[in-house]
Amino acid sequence: MHIAHILRKYEPAQWGGTETAVLRLIQGLQTHGISSAVHAPKISALDASDPIRDIGAKVSRYHAFAPVLGISASQRAELTSWGGNLFSFDLFARLLQSKADVIHSHALNRIAGIGLRVARWKKIPHVVTLHGGALDIPSEVSEKLTAPLQGGFEWGKALGAFVQSRRVLELTDAIFTCNPREAQLLQQKYPQQRIIVQPHSVPAAQYAVDHRAAALKAFPQIAGRDLIVKVARLDPAKNLPWLVRQLPDLKRRHPKAMLVLIGAGTTQSVVEELHREIERLGLQNDVLLTGGLVSGSAELIGLIQQARVFALSSTAEPFGIVILEAWAAGTPVLSSRTSGPIALIDHGRTGLLYDLETPATFHQAIDAVFNDAHLHRHLREEARAHVLAEFDVPSIAARVARVYDGLHQPVARLSRAEKNVSRPTPNTSALAAKPRSESQATPNAIP
Repeated sequence: MHIAHILRKYEPAQWGGTETAVLRLIQGLQTHGISSAVHAPKISALDASDPIRDIGAKVSRYHAFAPVLGISASQRAELTSWGGNLFSFDLFARLLQSKADVIHSHALNRIAGIGLRVARWKKIPHVVTLHGGALDIPSEVSEKLTAPLQGGFEWGKALGAFVQSRRVLELTDAIFTCNPREAQLLQQKYPQQRIIVQPHSVPAAQYAVDHRAAALKAFPQIAGRDLIVKVARLDPAKNLPWLVRQLPDLKRRHPKAMLVLIGAGTTQSVVEELHREIERLGLQNDVLLTGGLVSGSAELIGLIQQARVFALSSTAEPFGIVILEAWAAGTPVLSSRTSGPIALIDHGRTGLLYDLETPATFHQAIDAVFNDAHLHRHLREEARAHVLAEFDVPSIAARVARVYDGLHQPVARLSRAEKNVSRPTPNTSALAAKPRSESQATPNAIP
């Protein structure tokens, strides 16, 4: 079986959670004999290092654009990099020429609509994964998504109507979401649809190998500091300036604390705000902006391992794949109460949750992990055991493979009306198979 994966954005230099999830899905599918090709927009300069290409998957580049007139270059760049409703003409031809047995859209709107339209022409299944959510999105995030459109005229509505972009979730054959709350909302809105709660995965053994020396070599300024690490692209939903603003109070109690923000600057307004806050608060020596680091690299893993705590401050986090990475690296996790982390973290056992609206809860959680060695060890051990048992790459991919196989049957595809009449009882649960545990010993494991 061959799968065509469609991404609305893929730049290795601006790596994020969606890219990590897709990479690991492809790796897991390979262990089950399923090949993949990724279709993603063209970028100005191809990176010499392409993690998806490096694992043997083909990466096909299509031309994408935001059909909006009268906006600035910076607004257009933000639409392209984060949240914009893009379109492509040549993606049709690329998908039609592919040998795909299933088209898997890792996006929504017009790009997913193109995938759905071609799948219907080719009489093959189409599925969608919601990486950023569709219904479970805070209003402030929705406002930031549409902010770059201000002052412009969007002429792409006819294109969206042609590919039925507003009906993708209604018409697709299956919807994967990593977020149980999202699944509930989707099932209420689309009661006849097949909704599958599908978690992401992590190569836990890779994150257990000690890479702290590589991190210290790459970033010598972290020596002797108590690191608070966050891995996230610099976009509005990650709420990074909030985390910076907590640091002065935190440092009064923990003078050696240093905030390490790992991620590419995908939204210029967020990058500028971060630098303004760091300078305003005099934190130039206490906040390290590493830029984007290669997924799974020794430097990235080492920084997570070196941290006293891994902190998320997102206003919206549909899943939180970085939580799995921190767990596998043996680092305690603190997270804001958003739907993904709430579903993942067992408060007090595998991590700690706090309220963004009440910063004191964040500081209490930091103090607890910094000051209580027993709690620190308990969180590490419980989380590592949990991630080994529940989130390894091959078994998570096996769930998706079974969905592909179930949809791709050698029978004539029904019309939409027939499917609505004959569709079985909706299913919002994850597939029944339980992931196997990675029990293999790993060399140089962190203590």
